[in-house]
Amino acid sequence: MNTFTDQTVQMIWWSSLGLFAVVTVVVAVLLELVRRTAAQILGGASAIWTHGKLVANNTIQIPLFLNVTGKVVSKIKGGAFEINGAAQAIAQHAEGCPGCPQCILGS
Repeated sequence: MNTFTDQTVQMIWWSSLGLFAVVTVVVAVLLELVRRTAAQILGGASAIWTHGKLVANNTIQIPLFLNVTGKVVSKIKGGAFEINGAAQAIAQHAEGCPGCPQCILGS
């Protein structure tokens, strides 16, 4: 007892094909959205990776520069102590010398 006519079967067939086409288009659009989002994520991750490497290249030099800076600071400190000692000697001489210009001109 087949109650479907040829016209009904044909209508179901074309409706199925139409529904398949609509679903295919929707899936294709969704897959394209996923692809674009993945490309954006990849671009962001690539930028993070690049900047991370640049930061690492910049910061790897810091210990070397700190070592050199420490040596320069030690030299400056030694020079500052020498200048301080000379200034104290001048102050002591100026306090005890009655005619300091004569000392300088007489030497």
